[in-house]
Amino acid sequence: MRVVVTGATGNVGTSVVRALVRDRAVTDVLGVARRVPDLRIGGVRWAAADVDPGGPDLAGLFAGADAVVHLAWKFQPTHDPVETWRTNVLGSVRVFEACARAGVHCLVHASSVGAYSPGPSDGRPVDESWPTHGWPGAAYTREKAYLERYLDGFQPAHPDLRVVRMRPSFLFKEEAASEQRRIFAGPLLPWRVVRPGLLPVLPSVKGLRFQALHTDDAAEAYRAAVVRPVRGPFNLAADPVLDTDVLARLLRARAVPVPAGAARTVLAAAWRLRLVPAAPGLFDAVLRLPLLDSSRAREELDWAPSWTSEEAIGEFLEGLGRGAGLGTPPLAADAAPAEA
Repeated sequence: MRVVVTGATGNVGTSVVRALVRDRAVTDVLGVARRVPDLRIGGVRWAAADVDPGGPDLAGLFAGADAVVHLAWKFQPTHDPVETWRTNVLGSVRVFEACARAGVHCLVHASSVGAYSPGPSDGRPVDESWPTHGWPGAAYTREKAYLERYLDGFQPAHPDLRVVRMRPSFLFKEEAASEQRRIFAGPLLPWRVVRPGLLPVLPSVKGLRFQALHTDDAAEAYRAAVVRPVRGPFNLAADPVLDTDVLARLLRARAVPVPAGAARTVLAAAWRLRLVPAAPGLFDAVLRLPLLDSSRAREELDWAPSWTSEEAIGEFLEGLGRGAGLGTPPLAADAAPAEA
């Protein structure tokens, strides 16, 4: 089986290509990214290509592939949603249509918990039937939701193409710590003090609850979706549910209650001044995300996470404190911050 992975040099991509080469059913893995990395992974070939409109013919790149795993995504600049829409939405559509033209048998698309509409008021976990209209105030959630609608029309038009939509919770691993700091916190975060016992207090935002998953666990689900005859969406999350009190405990810091409205006001001001890259709309979305029921992935993919959510976030925090990275342009520890 020949597999092409777009966005192969990022947090998820580097884990997915490693998972694929370990599977005996996979004979060839081509990792595609805008820039070929210095990183060498046995069994993985690299190719430079841009999914943006005006880029190379992706159908030629996908020719002969049995499966395409589409992970390419741009989080910044958050002050220019037109640019992220161009890459994330128009670029993804180019990938989908190129798969159909190239005769690819399987498309695995990286959707997200962010595609879901706000969760139920009672906080119960939702399955894959929950509406995927996103939160309208954040570019990330709008883009993920739009692609869900596009695939709703794309799938029946291409019945011979097996389409899988992966909807993971927040993904963390040590090697992605520096990249995620640049994407969400920016240069003002004193990452060297984000270690257990060094940070005296941590704001505890009321109502902020989320699920986490180790990126390598998500990669195993992607691998299973490639080699098994499955279709449709899959939620991916680990237990337990996290909140800022849990983070404070992991960091041995004192949790200081902060109203969500006050936290948003500070974040919005910092974002307008371009001091942090994370937009306040994303904060609004996170407060409303549903919790995920991953039963379908456990049953049909024979999947179960190896790390708890606390272990995943704990490894990330350790990597953040060390300024950890990896030898690819997105994950490099010393990469220049992207424009917010």
